[in-house]
Amino acid sequence: VQLRESGGGLAQPGGSLRLSCAASGFTFDNTAMHWVRLAPGKGLEWISGINRDKTYYADSVKGRFTISRDNAERMLYLQMNNLKIEDTAMYYCAKDSRVGPRGQGTQVTVSS
Repeated sequence: VQLRESGGGLAQPGGSLRLSCAASGFTFDNTAMHWVRLAPGKGLEWISGINRDKTYYADSVKGRFTISRDNAERMLYLQMNNLKIEDTAMYYCAKDSRVGPRGQGTQVTVSS
């Protein structure tokens, strides 16, 4: 299993970023995928999941973040809009469950 996140960076409050996760080494189409994040001093937080065509969101990101996937390209995405300072964290994509295998992460920093 290989997962590689990208797309993080520095954004201003109210700004947007789009995270990507390239997957390989497993059957992507039928696999539930998740985004989780880890902020300094906090525990791992699940923020979104997608299983076939069903999507799920934590209350903290609902209405601001959108998870999607491209099975042909074996890619998972997270569109993040209206970013807040508290969204600052390392973001990971995870296979199967919130605590499944993850990639190396991509850093998102929201600051004015």
